[in-house]
Amino acid sequence: MQMLKKLREKVLTLKTSVFLLYSSLDDPRMPLHVKILALLIVAYIISPIDIIPDFIPVLGLLDEVILVPIMLSFTVRFIPDEIRQEYQQQDALNIENRKIEDRRLVVMGSIMVLLVWSVLTGLCINAFV
Repeated sequence: MQMLKKLREKVLTLKTSVFLLYSSLDDPRMPLHVKILALLIVAYIISPIDIIPDFIPVLGLLDEVILVPIMLSFTVRFIPDEIRQEYQQQDALNIENRKIEDRRLVVMGSIMVLLVWSVLTGLCINAFV
């Protein structure tokens, strides 16, 4: 039971980090490099394309279980403290309304995924031709 409780806490922390990154993207005080990292992570999370394909047993789930939380915690550390505290307080007040209704996130995520895959495809074609 103790392990299950710790797992729930980690999932809640992960979920809070995702909403913190999403909420703070429109803030003009947010540094550009943090915005870019956040967009890349959110795009990866909502992307159906993974670094390690899900059809590979065990390894396919490792990127979701290990890689995403590491990337999120890394990016959240770059958010300035005053912005992080402000959005965490705001999130605590709006804990009931945690639905992402903004379609911009989906569009930006799709654009980022297409951009990354286009660059990778171009590099592969260039390497083999």
